[in-house]
Amino acid sequence: MVSVLRHARRARHIAEQVPDPELPMLTLADLGVLREVEVGDDGTVVASLTPTYSGCPAMAEMRAGVATRLRNAGFARVEVRTVLDPPWTTDWITPEGRRKLAEHGIAPPGPAPRRVSGPVPLTLTPTRRQVVCPRCGSADTEESSRFGATSCKALWRCRACREPFEYVKEI
Repeated sequence: MVSVLRHARRARHIAEQVPDPELPMLTLADLGVLREVEVGDDGTVVASLTPTYSGCPAMAEMRAGVATRLRNAGFARVEVRTVLDPPWTTDWITPEGRRKLAEHGIAPPGPAPRRVSGPVPLTLTPTRRQVVCPRCGSADTEESSRFGATSCKALWRCRACREPFEYVKEI
């Protein structure tokens, strides 16, 4: 039993170091997509990942990265599963992940919208957000495009320092 727990801790540590293919300054653990790493009685390592959104094109790279790192560390049998429930939320990004985003000029997301049970409320006006510039710290910013280099990011511009920056959208 102690051996299985030790192997599970080691396997988790290795999987936690895999970088995100779209935001390589973050690990899968920083991003919160690495859910579980377990070792079965037969020695099979099972890692569970949750995509940031349905259809995320980076999932194949994430799965391959985890499997490759674990196999290279000596784990012969590796299975990487996709877990969809509960769905990923930007609230799962760790404080360290948020710090790394800001250090790399990407504004981290605020709190994810809270879902209430019952009918989905309809809002016809745009959602107002205050996004702080990761370069100078000014809140005098504006969205320039709802769509960025990846589906999870938007493009913003700081009116104070006049620099453009990416912003991770809340999910």
